Amino acid sequence: MNRITKSLFALSIGGAAIFASEAAQAQGFLEVLFGQPKRRVVEEQKFPPAPTTPKRAKPAVISAPSYYNYRAEPLTKVDFAKLRPAHGDGTATPFINALGQLITVNLRAEKAIGAALVEHYNKNPDFLWLSDGQPNQRANDAIAVLQDAGSEGLDPADYAVSSPVTDGLMSFEMELSARVLRYARDAHSGRVDPNRISGYYDFPAKPMNLPFLLGEIANAPDVKAVLAAQHPQNPQYKHLKEELAALREAEENEIVVDSALLLKPGQSSPELPKLLRLISRGLDDESGGEYGEKLYRLGGSEEYVEELVPIIESEQKKAGLKADGVIGPQTVKALAGTSKQEKLEKVLVALEQIRWLPSEFGSPRVWINQPAYTASYIVDEKPVLAMRTVIGKKSNQTSFFYDEIEQIDYNPYWGVPQSIIVNEMLPRLRSDPGYLDRAGYEVFDSKGKRVPSTAVDWGAYGAKVPYAVRQAPSEANALGELKILFPNKHAIYMHDTPQKKYFERDNRALSHGCIRLQDPRGMAAAVLGKDRDYVASKLARGHSMEKTPRIPVYVSYFTAWPKEDGSVEYFPDVYGRDDRLRSALGSTEAVRNPPSEVAQSNG
Repeated sequence: MNRITKSLFALSIGGAAIFASEAAQAQGFLEVLFGQPKRRVVEEQKFPPAPTTPKRAKPAVISAPSYYNYRAEPLTKVDFAKLRPAHGDGTATPFINALGQLITVNLRAEKAIGAALVEHYNKNPDFLWLSDGQPNQRANDAIAVLQDAGSEGLDPADYAVSSPVTDGLMSFEMELSARVLRYARDAHSGRVDPNRISGYYDFPAKPMNLPFLLGEIANAPDVKAVLAAQHPQNPQYKHLKEELAALREAEENEIVVDSALLLKPGQSSPELPKLLRLISRGLDDESGGEYGEKLYRLGGSEEYVEELVPIIESEQKKAGLKADGVIGPQTVKALAGTSKQEKLEKVLVALEQIRWLPSEFGSPRVWINQPAYTASYIVDEKPVLAMRTVIGKKSNQTSFFYDEIEQIDYNPYWGVPQSIIVNEMLPRLRSDPGYLDRAGYEVFDSKGKRVPSTAVDWGAYGAKVPYAVRQAPSEANALGELKILFPNKHAIYMHDTPQKKYFERDNRALSHGCIRLQDPRGMAAAVLGKDRDYVASKLARGHSMEKTPRIPVYVSYFTAWPKEDGSVEYFPDVYGRDDRLRSALGSTEAVRNPPSEVAQSNG
């Protein structure tokens, strides 16, 4: 207390004492006059002290990434007023003489492409596609490439040149340049920005020097080669292109079964008779004798009755699937294959997605394909090691991105992500604060001090819990005996798991987002360039960490992907991402080719 505060406090105490003394004197005077009144004894009611109620936080949930309403890149009118090339020595040229035509040129293009046109022609004031007022060989070659865009999985309508030379030299020149740049950019990095489709996509930008490309085309002897070089330069892209061409020539399957069929015993579906017909065609002497009569009698049934279950289980077993009697996408694929139309759609999606990745993947590399539930270690395009994986469930989807492997943790601690603490642990901890202590987890406060789980008032926290939780190395540790890290903002890595039975399932979208490996020791040995005995010796020494050579890792998502021999495999769309990409591509095509313009060009 400072001096002023002490004085005020003494003054208040003194005033209260004087008031009490004066009141007592007045009471005594009244009693002398009127006598002492009878006193009523009022018993003071005793109340227990009010308990202090801790602040309760509302239950909260940390949301997973979401899917967005995709908005295509808009087109803007190219501002040719900024095109003011220097006239050099003042000598008139066909290009300089035609500059006045730009006033009437109404060209709409992507912003970067419009800026590239102005920059290029300011520095190079000359026709690129015209000689003596007519399209030159360079123009003819470029137009041929644009018209063949369909062979690359692109839409030729996006690159059509609608202005003939008769509409004006500048209209033809600028539109062809704009369409060539659009084609090159699409070939290089894709028609859509994947990061605008969903938070589950995470790709760095793939910038292009568009004015430089026009200059390269002007000086190149072969414009077709320049444009071909903009496409991915890996064998997988080549195989997907070949598959696209083959599919377009192929006939549709005679019997097409819905690939998304999910049918359990007791349920009904019009797709069931199709499957039974396919099974009947493939009966041999042994299976025909056992199941022929049932298939003949029940072949037209839409109800999946118990008599049919052993037949389905037998077919599943022959296909190497889990014989559970449930007809799902894997069973349909094994029995009916994939329809031509569905294959076409998957290949077109794959050709778009492969452009989001580096043109060359690198060797060695780790390749994870989520819809295939596989992970491979690839050297010189050969899978030296391949294994089954478990990926994120639909509510905890694994992202699509690429990175570099940097480290292996042996006998790792599991740092529980905040999303799991908040969404899954906190509801139980509110009523059972000792749960983490009993389950072998360690709790640390914001200063890094370990505290008992029971000492934390878990009910006081919602979406932000100021405590870290980790699980010590053990046989029960969620990460198993090792994890392989490629640090990323999604906190996704590869790791072992104590839940080995998951690898026996056909649908293995079961994790919180990380990649669980069927053979983690094999993968660790591969990325280290060591043998399995080395990994075993590291594990025997307890918890430790080891840096690895930097190896590219692709956490990819392809429902169509080539095998080593070039043949393409097809997989179910686990997360339903293909449809969202097709929708984004549709939005892009609608912006590039408005209905009015399409009608005019068709007219």
